[in-house]
Amino acid sequence: MEQPISPLAFGDLIAIVAPAKSIEAPLVEAAKTFFENAGYTVVVGAHCTGQYHYFSGSEEERLRDFQWALDHPEVKAIVCARGGYGCIQLVDRINWAGQLSQPKWILGFSDVTVFHQRMQRFGVESIHATMPLNFATNTSASLASMLDSLTGTQSEIHWNPHPKNKLGTAEGIVVGGNLSILYSLLGTDDQVDYTDKILFIEDLSEQIYHIDRMFYAFAKAGILDKIKGVIVGGMTDLKDTAIPFGRSYEDVLLSHFSFRKIPLSFDFPAGHIDDNRAIILGRKARLSVTTEGCSFY
Repeated sequence: MEQPISPLAFGDLIAIVAPAKSIEAPLVEAAKTFFENAGYTVVVGAHCTGQYHYFSGSEEERLRDFQWALDHPEVKAIVCARGGYGCIQLVDRINWAGQLSQPKWILGFSDVTVFHQRMQRFGVESIHATMPLNFATNTSASLASMLDSLTGTQSEIHWNPHPKNKLGTAEGIVVGGNLSILYSLLGTDDQVDYTDKILFIEDLSEQIYHIDRMFYAFAKAGILDKIKGVIVGGMTDLKDTAIPFGRSYEDVLLSHFSFRKIPLSFDFPAGHIDDNRAIILGRKARLSVTTEGCSFY
């Protein structure tokens, strides 16, 4: 059962926090201005622009910032400033009670997939969207879709056909996010129920053979036999071995769906790319993959 979240109205309060890697203060300030210009009020976590080795703050500081935003009675959406690594350190220490009774939007991607998986397990919607680290290089469509998602709306997304797509249509709750994070959570208490879901994936700087390994793990966990469709977003800056692996990442993925009759679409505009469109995870959607093009809504 999906837990509905109230759409934002102009003047509502947005909190920006950095639960993982550190981020430069000017990028956070620019994001604050962006949301204020869009009609919202913005507060920034106390340690959002801090520096503690790799992180924006110590584990305790990052935890306090996120818990503050989650428990703040007026905050309606929590925008994660960037990914990197760190959300897994916090997810089991956060008190999620308020989020279950009065949920608020959590926005982000990449490492923030840790939080998305927890929300999907809870049956609470969340938003896979760009983050302040990337606002300056994002397309206008990417930023517009993020703002639209805050009001609970999700416009239909169309993208070009790919010669290696598997054609078909599927309807189901959308789950997923960063492939490496999803893989890291297999067999844990944050692995979601993938039954009848549409799986969205994206990744950055992975070895092609590692993508094969991850999909073998998904197959052996029974997940590939449960899902109803696959949306592949940006697979950015992938690496190959010195002696080439011998297959493209598209062929690697297709090898795991040779006998599975579900639609699969490549090049969806989301992930570690400039045109990073927002997806409301935990919401029912329809995927259509045809020779003329693809659509998702």
